[in-house]
Amino acid sequence: MVVYGIQLPVQSQSTLYAEPWEAAAGPGDLVAVARTADTCGFDYIACCDHVAIPRRLAGAMGTVWYDPVATLSFLAAATERVRLLTHVAVVGLRHPLLTAKACATLDRLSGGRLVLGVGAGHVAEEFAAVGADFAGRGAVLDESIDALRAALGPDEYPEHTGARFVFRDLALAPRPVQARIPLWIGGSSPAALRRAALKGDGWLPQGDPRDRLPELIGKLKGLREKAGIEEPVTVGALTEPLYVGVPGWDTGRRTLSGDPRALAASLRAYGEMGVEQIQVRFRSRSRTELTDQMAAFAAEVAPHLN
Repeated sequence: MVVYGIQLPVQSQSTLYAEPWEAAAGPGDLVAVARTADTCGFDYIACCDHVAIPRRLAGAMGTVWYDPVATLSFLAAATERVRLLTHVAVVGLRHPLLTAKACATLDRLSGGRLVLGVGAGHVAEEFAAVGADFAGRGAVLDESIDALRAALGPDEYPEHTGARFVFRDLALAPRPVQARIPLWIGGSSPAALRRAALKGDGWLPQGDPRDRLPELIGKLKGLREKAGIEEPVTVGALTEPLYVGVPGWDTGRRTLSGDPRALAASLRAYGEMGVEQIQVRFRSRSRTELTDQMAAFAAEVAPHLN
């Protein structure tokens, strides 16, 4: 069974994917897109994470990056059922107890809808500015995942003893609604794939082409089997940009467009290779065109995905 989610527009405005209309957009546009996802059967809405962008990267990454917990909390109040995904939280920028406090609160306020996606990060200046360890960010992430598992688990007084973080006899409340918040690991490097296999409930690859995914999925599941992990893992994929119907404007050479059934047939290939959730992105020239595309996908493409 393949479900579909969406990375929200506006909240991250990298020049690699943001549409021109997003530059002048704001909270009302985010609410409209989130509500469309909520009513159109999208499994989740997602928000990225960067604290500060250095000048050397601003040209490619842009400078607009909303805080994920604040943004998803805002949108939780405007929606009812859609899940709320951090894709991905750079948890090495914050102490695990700070991340756990924010995430537990978000899960409580949303009625148990948080999916915690985490990643190692890649911006050295960002780590330096907050006093975080960039060179050791992989090891920090590994321990942070363990610390977050403890802090977001069943105990009001969680305990964790590691090389970097130690806490005990400290109450963390409110507690999450979910007994186990799904923890999805982002990244496609060998280290990220191993981390997802051994520590994650799900894997969020970062734009790997279709022809590479089957091999990576096989490695992921092989690592879990070798480690004796029997619990299922949710495998994700980022699809190509989409446009339902004939666009009538230049949507770029990588965009999949045209007949809804043909689009569904193309996207079914992800399910056939073992993907269980696809993150879709639509080309658009306005908020209205985006929400129309989302509604068309839900009505005309999604029924034929499985």
